[in-house]
Amino acid sequence: MRSIFVVYFFVVVMMAMSFTASAQGSLGDPIYTEDFGSGPSPGPALGAKTNMTYTTGCPNDGYYSIVSSIDNTNNCHLDTWQNLVHDHTGNPNGYMMWINATINPPGTPPNVFFTYTVPTGALCPETTYQFSVYICNLIKQSISAGTINPRITFVISTPDGKQLEQYTTPDILPNDPSQSPWQLYATPAFALPAGVTNVVVTMTNDANGGNGNDLVLDDITFRAYGPAISAGFNSVNVTTPVQACTGDPVSFTLVSSIPANSYTAPAFQWQQNINNGIWTDIPGATSANLPQNFTPTIGTYQYRIGVAEAANITSEKCRVYSPPLQVIVSPKILAPPIITAPTQVCEGQPFTLSATATGGVTYVWTKPDKSTSTDNPLIIPAASPADGGTYTVVAYNENNCPSPPSNPVQVAVNPTPVITATADLTICEGTNTNLHATGGVSYSWSPGKTLSDSTMSNPVATPADNITYKVTVTDKNGCTDTTSVNINVLKAPIANAGPDKVIFEGQSVKLTATAQYADVFSWTPTTGLSDPNILNPIANPTDDITYTLHATSTQNCGTSTDEVFVKVYKKITIPNSFSPNGDGINDLWNIDALITYPQSIMTVFNRYGQQVYRDIGYSKPWNGKYNGEQVPTGTYYYVLDLKNNTPLMTGWVVVVR
Repeated sequence: MRSIFVVYFFVVVMMAMSFTASAQGSLGDPIYTEDFGSGPSPGPALGAKTNMTYTTGCPNDGYYSIVSSIDNTNNCHLDTWQNLVHDHTGNPNGYMMWINATINPPGTPPNVFFTYTVPTGALCPETTYQFSVYICNLIKQSISAGTINPRITFVISTPDGKQLEQYTTPDILPNDPSQSPWQLYATPAFALPAGVTNVVVTMTNDANGGNGNDLVLDDITFRAYGPAISAGFNSVNVTTPVQACTGDPVSFTLVSSIPANSYTAPAFQWQQNINNGIWTDIPGATSANLPQNFTPTIGTYQYRIGVAEAANITSEKCRVYSPPLQVIVSPKILAPPIITAPTQVCEGQPFTLSATATGGVTYVWTKPDKSTSTDNPLIIPAASPADGGTYTVVAYNENNCPSPPSNPVQVAVNPTPVITATADLTICEGTNTNLHATGGVSYSWSPGKTLSDSTMSNPVATPADNITYKVTVTDKNGCTDTTSVNINVLKAPIANAGPDKVIFEGQSVKLTATAQYADVFSWTPTTGLSDPNILNPIANPTDDITYTLHATSTQNCGTSTDEVFVKVYKKITIPNSFSPNGDGINDLWNIDALITYPQSIMTVFNRYGQQVYRDIGYSKPWNGKYNGEQVPTGTYYYVLDLKNNTPLMTGWVVVVR
C-alpha cells in the first residue's frame, strides 16, 4: 500500500552551523527538524507519527524501521538494497527512517504517508517558508531496471484546508555508486497569508509498492525563505575569511545588500557566533552595514545578517540569513627566531643565514639595505659590501601570524686582498726568473713543480715551456684572491745542417738545412758557398768538404751548430782508342781519375758480348790483352759502375795496332 506516515515535529533545534542558501534565495534557521535521533540500531518506533507497521528487523512491504545503518548486520535484501553506513549528515550513529512501501489494491488512490501540523503561533504571517527532506532510493542501480521508483507529492495547507503550495518530485532514481545516495527535495517557497501562524504539511507516495519503491528518509526541515542576501567585508564581493592574529587590532565594515523591492519594510539584525556555535543578536546592530573595530582573542568569529519584514524582525523564526562571514584569529609565535649566521665573510664568497622558530612555517628577512626576502635559509651567492650589516627575521606560523623579531645579527663583509704581482715575462729556455706577489700574509703558487718554493711570495721559477703561474693570496681576515703571471719561454736554437751531399767535380748542390727557434745563420768555411749567411746556400766545392751551420736568434738564447759533408767526385774522362803495339806510345787505356773510385768496376766486351777485361778500382789500366794474348784490332764496348749510386757509364773503345 502507499503508506501513511504521521510525524509530529516537536524538537526545536537552533542551527549549530551555518545555514545553506538555495540558488534562488536565502534561508533561515530550521524552525523544526526531524532527524529521528541517534543511537544503536534499531531505534524506537515513531508511534502516532505513522500508521506503517514498525519492525526491529528487515522491513517487508508496509513496514518501516529506525536504524543508523543498512548493511549486512540487518541481514535483509542486500542483493537488491545498497549499503548505507551512516545517515545523511555522516553521523555513524544517526538514525534514519527505512521504508518498504505497501502494495495497494488496484484503483486505490494514493495515500498520504506523512502529515505534520506546525503548532499555532510558530510561524510569522506574511512570511515566506520552505519545506524540505532528504530521500534515498534504496534499490541498487545495477539491478534497478524495471523496478518502481518513489515519487513524492508535498502539499502545504492552512489549518482550514486552503492549499498554499503543492510540489511533486520527479521519479527518485537509484544513485550512481560514485555519487552521494541522498537527494534533497524541497517545495517551492510559499508565503503565509495575513493572520496565519501555522500550516499543515503532508507527503504522499504516488508510486505503488511491490518491485521497488523502497526508500530512506532523513532530516525533514521547515524554515523561512527569502530573497538572496549578499554580505561581505567592506564590499559584498569580498567574502574570503579574514585572517587575524591575537593581539593585533582588526578593522572592517560588514556590508550587506538585498534585491530591490524584496520587502515592504525590510529590517536588519546582525548576529555573531564566537567559538561556541551559538548565534546571538548583536545589540543595536540593526543597519545594513556594521563597522567592527576590536582586538580579538584566539578563535573563530562568525557574522551574518538576518532580514525580515520590520514587524517580524524580532522573531528568529521569521528571518532569513546571509551566508556567514568568518574572521579566523590565530595565535602568534611566542619566541623570536634563532639565527645561525657567520659573523664575517669575504667579498665575492657565498654565505648563508638560517632561522628556526617553534611553529615557524615561513620567514621574512630584513637585509642591511632594508629589502626583504622570504627565503629560508637566506643564501647570498656572492657577498658584496652592500651585504654587510644588520640582519633580522620574523617567523610566521601556518596561519600567517608572526613571531617577535629576532635579535639583530651583524655580518661583516671583508674586502678581497689587493694583489700586486710580477708582470708577464719572457725568458730563454734553461734560465730562471723570480716571481713576486704582495698583498697578503700567505701565498700559494701553482703549478709548483718548477718553483723553488710554492708558498713564498717571491719563488724562483725555472720552467721548460710557456706556462701560466697562478698565485692565491690570503690576507689577515682569511680572504683570498687570485691572479696569474704568464712566462713565455723562448726555446734554444736547434740547427740541422741536413743530409750529406754528393756531387761530381764541377757540379753544385743546395744545402737542405733546417733550424728551429733561430733567425740568424752562418756557414763555415765559406768555400764554394753562394751566400754563407742564409739557411740554404748553393755549394760548389772542388774537393770533399765539411760545412758547419751556426744558428742563433735575435732573442740571444744561445747558438746551435751542425755539420754536413759534401763528397766531390772527380770528373771521369774515358779515351775512345789506344794502340797497345809496344811502341811506348798510347800502349795503355788510361782513364783519368778512375783510380779515385776504389770500388768502381770496369768491364769490357767484344762485339760478340764476350768479356775480355774486368777490374775493380782500375789499379792497372787495360793493356789490350785477354788471358795474356793481344786482343784483335777492333771496337770493344765497356760498362763502368762507379759504385756511388750514379748511373752506369757505357761506351766504346777502339784497339789499334
